Formats: sequence, structure tokens, C-alpha cells
Amino acid sequence: MNKLRFLNFLNKHYRRYHDLLFYFLTLSVITLATLLAVQITKEKNEQELINLQERQIAVEEFTVKQKPIFVALQDAGLSNREVFEIVNKLNEVTDTRRLQNRDTYSISTDQEGHFNMLLLNQGFKHFYVANLEGTLISGVSDVEIKTRVKTAAGEVEGSLFNSMLKEGATVPLIVDFTDAFSWTMDFNSETQNGDRYAALWEENYTADGTITSQDLLAAYYKGQNGLTYALYFNGEFYDETGKVSKKMFLKAPISFRSYRISSRFSYGRLHPILRIRRPHLGIDYAAPAGTPIDAVADGTVTYAGRKGGFGNYVEIKHANSYVTSYGHLKGFGKGIKKGARVTQGQTIGYVGSTGLSTGPHLDFRIKYKNKFIDFLKMKNRNNATRSVSKEERKEFDELKALYLKELDRATKEADEKAKANRASQETQAQAEENK
Repeated sequence: MNKLRFLNFLNKHYRRYHDLLFYFLTLSVITLATLLAVQITKEKNEQELINLQERQIAVEEFTVKQKPIFVALQDAGLSNREVFEIVNKLNEVTDTRRLQNRDTYSISTDQEGHFNMLLLNQGFKHFYVANLEGTLISGVSDVEIKTRVKTAAGEVEGSLFNSMLKEGATVPLIVDFTDAFSWTMDFNSETQNGDRYAALWEENYTADGTITSQDLLAAYYKGQNGLTYALYFNGEFYDETGKVSKKMFLKAPISFRSYRISSRFSYGRLHPILRIRRPHLGIDYAAPAGTPIDAVADGTVTYAGRKGGFGNYVEIKHANSYVTSYGHLKGFGKGIKKGARVTQGQTIGYVGSTGLSTGPHLDFRIKYKNKFIDFLKMKNRNNATRSVSKEERKEFDELKALYLKELDRATKEADEKAKANRASQETQAQAEENK
């Protein structure tokens, strides 16, 4: 009886318990498979970590001055044959004979001493040689250069050079600024405290902030000679009326680099060495030895060599019966010899102290129709003026409007900054008095 009841129960509920048993077995298999997979993955990851540590890359960095590349490769344990092949591969993308001491490079090898990569940095270019599955490959990549527009403005305090440095301008930019006005201003003899200036320039820089170049776009200077603009357009600097005015003579034979006039034109100067009064028919520009000296106008060299008390000496004949001379030079510019043609602004020599001289300076003289004249008092400098063409006038005017807007903005910001500084100083002074 009991057996019959059991069989009836089993027949009645077989499908239900069969499904439950199937689901239970299936779940058990899945759980077991998952646990095995997790364990296998864990062991695999641990092995990969071990393999990665075994393949750890060693990197060494040097400058060319510290260690030549071939020496560093040898020190890394590479054979002479490997070194030869790597350097030859590098020569496919750059000339290793022209490496500079400041150039940097890095060499990477694995733990077994196998070569991985050589990376050479020259300026803003990267050259590389890499080991790609036993084959050497080489190439070059440029550093990304970004561009931005910047301004600086302010008042002259002491000297234009130091004033502009204080406002964040770099030395090359300051020289470009003064060169833009080189026919109208001598910034070492004609500047005064309180003169105003502003500059707008385009600046190229790398991702790490390194400045690669700065190009002056516009500037103004307001001093004893009035307000003068320099606006860059199609390779020239124009004034606000669209005229480019280049004069026959530069304002000085030395570009703005903090020189000073140590002796002026005189008919009765006391000579510093001979200790007698005699005419000094020129101008002495005191400057560091080696400072470049520029030809003040186009002309032809009529003398280049030693000349008595003048030491190393250059004489240039110009148009309209003018002759200029440059004495006490340390050395001569490239190609400067009798008969050579020179252009305005070309380096004809370098400041020195040869001949009868107490220190580094340039003795500069100018003659007109064989008579010495005072260069600083010359009024007729023979302007050679041209204007923006009618076809380009609209483009120039549009660009000028943008330039003047930015210069005006820079001036207002400088005024606000100066006002805030004065207020801060007054507050501090008042606080000191109240103590």
C-alpha cells in the first residue's frame, strides 16, 4: 500500500522535482566554473605582473656635453656593432656631427640589456631610433607650437630697457621695439622719465611654456619728439598715416643695448690719455667689448684695418658726399674689407679698445663734403618716404584699427595698474605713520 502511494506521489510530482533538480545542478556547475575562472584570471594577472617586472625598461638621460651618444650606448652594454648600427640609423634623420653640447638624449634598454629606444632632443625637434621586433627604425617629430598675442605698456623710469623688462618684455623684443623706431629715436640719448610706450606682439610657445619666438606687431612711443607709431604691415613698419619713413642714416651706429655716450662732438676736449686739449670731432659710444656696430647707411668701404690711435678702423663712403668712420674696434664684421658694399644696419665691426683707448668704446665720426659735423645735431637726414598703395589701403586701415585698439587697451590696463600700486603705497605709508 505504501509503495503504491509513493509511486502515485512520484508520478504526480515528477516534473516539478525534476526541474528543481536540473536548476540546482546547472547553478552548481556555473558557480564552480566562475570560481575556477576567477582563480585562473588571478594567477594569470600575477604572472603578467611578474613578466612585466622582468621586462622593466631602464632609461638613462644625458646631455651631449656630459657624454657622447656612442659612449653612452657602449656604457649601456651594447656591442660595437649595435652602436654602429644605431648611430647610422640616427644619421638618417639628423647629422650627429653637428650636435650641440646642450642637446639632450635618453637611452632605454630592458633588463636583459636589449636596446629599446634612443630619443634625441634638439631645440624643438625630437629624433628617435627604436627597436621594433628586432628591426631598427628612425624618425623625427616636431614639438607642438602654440601662438598667442600679448601686450606691454607703461612709463619710462630710468631707462626704456629696464622699464620694459619690468613689464615682462624680453630682451629680443625690446631690441625689436627700438629697431622699429631706429630712424626716428635714439633710445639712449632722447628718452626721459615719464615717456610713455606700448607694444603688441605675437608669441610662439610650447606646451611647457617655453617661448620660441616673439614678433612685434605694433608699438607707440610718446616722448619729447611727440607720439610716434610703428605698425607692421607686409614686411615693413608704417606710421598711423600709412607712411614708411626710412632715413638715410640710423639714429646711432649701435643698436639699443644700454650703451651710453661717453664723449660728444667738441673742438676742445681734454684727451683722457694724452692729457691735452684737442678737438674731438666725433662721438664716443661706451659699450661692452664685442657689441655689434652697424653701418648707419648704405655705402662702400674705403678703409678697413689698423690706423694709428684709432686702432682697428673702418671708413665708409656714402651717397651725397657723406663719409662715416668707426674706430677702436675689437674686430671686423664678416666680409668687411676695402671695396666691400655695405647696407644700412649691417654689422661692420665690434666694440673694442684698440689704439689710444682707456676702455671699450666706439669712436664714431661723420664728414659732409670733407668737413666733420656733429652727428647728434644733424637735422637733414634725407627722408625716403613711401605710402601704402591704394590697393592695400583698406587692408592696412582695418589692421591699424585692430592694432590701435589693442595698444589703447594695454595703456588703460597699465594706467589702472599704476593707480592701484600708488594707492597701495599710500596706504602702506599711512599705516607706517600711524604706528
